Amino acid sequence: MKTDIMGIAFDNVTMQEALDKASAILRGDKTCYAVTPNAEIAYEAMKDERLRALINGADLVLPDGAGVVLASKLLKTPLKQKVAGVDFADGLLGLLAESGKSVYLLGSKPGVAELAAEKMREKHPGLIICGMHDGYFKDEAPVIEAVNAAKSDVLFVCLGAPKQELFMKRHQQELTCKLMIGLGGSLDSFAGTVKRAPKWMIAANLEWLYRLYKEPKRFGRMLRLPKYLWAVVCKRIRG
Repeated sequence: MKTDIMGIAFDNVTMQEALDKASAILRGDKTCYAVTPNAEIAYEAMKDERLRALINGADLVLPDGAGVVLASKLLKTPLKQKVAGVDFADGLLGLLAESGKSVYLLGSKPGVAELAAEKMREKHPGLIICGMHDGYFKDEAPVIEAVNAAKSDVLFVCLGAPKQELFMKRHQQELTCKLMIGLGGSLDSFAGTVKRAPKWMIAANLEWLYRLYKEPKRFGRMLRLPKYLWAVVCKRIRG
C-alpha cells in the first residue's frame, strides 16, 4: 500500500515487510529499482518534478528518516516506521547470504567498496559479492557491462541523489540484475569510514543531530529538514 506524503508515494511498510517485498522482486523476472528518500531528498522532490517522478517511478519507495515519518503523522497519514536505507541493505545482505544470491557494490571513493565488502563478509558469512566499482566514472557503458558480466542479483547504487536515481532509471532496461537500490553514502557506513550514531540516538530519531555534530559542513543541507516540516505544517493548516 502506498501513502502520499507531500507528493511522494511511499510504501507504508515495516522493515520486515520491505525485505519481504525485496525477496519477491528477486523471485521475479524483471529488473526493479528501490529508492530511500529522507526528508532532505523529499524536500528537493517537492520543487523538482523530475526527481519526484524518478522516486515515484521506483518499485519500492522506503521512508529513510525520522523527518518523513514525522511528516506522515502531522498529515494524519502515518507511516508504520522509518526504514533506513543502510539497515534495509544490511537486512537484505543477510537474505542474500542465506539464499546464495549475489550483490555488486557501486559507488563511493576508490577503496571504500573493498573495505565495505570485507566488513559485509565478516557479518554475513557466505555472502557473495560478485564485483565492485567506485563512483568516479564518466562513461557508464563499461560499468553496465561489468555489472551484467558479474551476473549480480542485487546492485547497490551509492552515487548520491539524484545521480543514483537517474542512473537506475536510465539503465533499468539494460541491466540484468533483479534489484537496484539507491543507497547514498551507505558504503561509507558499511566500511566504517563514516560512523553511524550510537544506537540510543538512532532509537530516539536523533541520527541527524549526530551527523551534524560529526560533519558541521552539512548544516546547509540540514536546513532542508525544518523547511520540509514547515511545508508539511502549512499544508495541514490549509487542510
